[in-house]
Amino acid sequence: MTLSTEPQLTDVLKDAQAWVRKLHSGRVTRWEASAFQRWVEADPARLAAVRQASRQWQLMGAAGARLLQADPAVARHHREALMRRARPDRRAFLGFAVGGAGAAAVVAYAPLDLWPALRLWGADERTAAGEQRQIEFVEHVQVALNTRTSVRRLAADERSIGGMELIEGEAAVDVARAAKPFRVVAGAGRVVANAASFEIRMIDDQACVTCVSGTVVVDHPAGQRTLRESQLLRYNRRAISDVAAARPNETSAWRRGELVFQQTPLPLVIDEINRYRAGKVVLVGDAVRRKTVSARIKIAELDTALLQIQHSFQLDATHLPSHVLLLSS
Repeated sequence: MTLSTEPQLTDVLKDAQAWVRKLHSGRVTRWEASAFQRWVEADPARLAAVRQASRQWQLMGAAGARLLQADPAVARHHREALMRRARPDRRAFLGFAVGGAGAAAVVAYAPLDLWPALRLWGADERTAAGEQRQIEFVEHVQVALNTRTSVRRLAADERSIGGMELIEGEAAVDVARAAKPFRVVAGAGRVVANAASFEIRMIDDQACVTCVSGTVVVDHPAGQRTLRESQLLRYNRRAISDVAAARPNETSAWRRGELVFQQTPLPLVIDEINRYRAGKVVLVGDAVRRKTVSARIKIAELDTALLQIQHSFQLDATHLPSHVLLLSS
């Protein structure tokens, strides 16, 4: 008879440990992060297993730190592993303190979205999570790029002084009076203005154009619309909406360093926060998804806002590697 001194792990805990390893690796794509969210939501036992696996990982990190302090040889190996940008050993989750390659497991690696999607590789300008930048594209045109925004410069032609393609993200465009208009291409639509301020947002093939001042023209295969001050419209690749009233004070809040929500479903609030924050906040549970939020949030204080959301809706918070935060009811 052979006796094993190692604890027998349930399948769900093994899976949870594999997810925590993956999240800590710094090589998690958006698709994998979404798959992790679906996996957790499918069974309440999985959330408990993820929390247990996360605690085990944290204990391993603490043990590793003590080992680095106590053993110069291990510390030297750890430094060498850092220089090689080594990853945590995939062959074992428990039993960290064996020395050798295991010492690399105390390293905190890059967050989610380390590599841009293929469609973003051709961008001339790109902002990271939480970054905003002011750019002068051509004379008379100032462009402010919001977080996670990618744009490509477009050359001047006989009908315009130049332009840009908004590949993804959000931008504010201020066009002083010029001899020719400035053009912005986003998905299936094109915005043209020669004396106006407007904002354009392109997320997951859904575009929104808001005219702050002046007049802008939006061309789309489904029709053409003219926007004047405090008006907006939305479109995707198939359709374009009618012109509607806008609240520029809310839609332009990001330029003041704020996010403004009025009776907004909590999942949409979390999606917006995720655009400004490294890693990912994951909502778990159907009940919490039906909550709504009215708030004015400072972009520089997102962690405080998440803490307030957690307490307001009595949610449990689980912190995982790569800045992943689980909020569950």
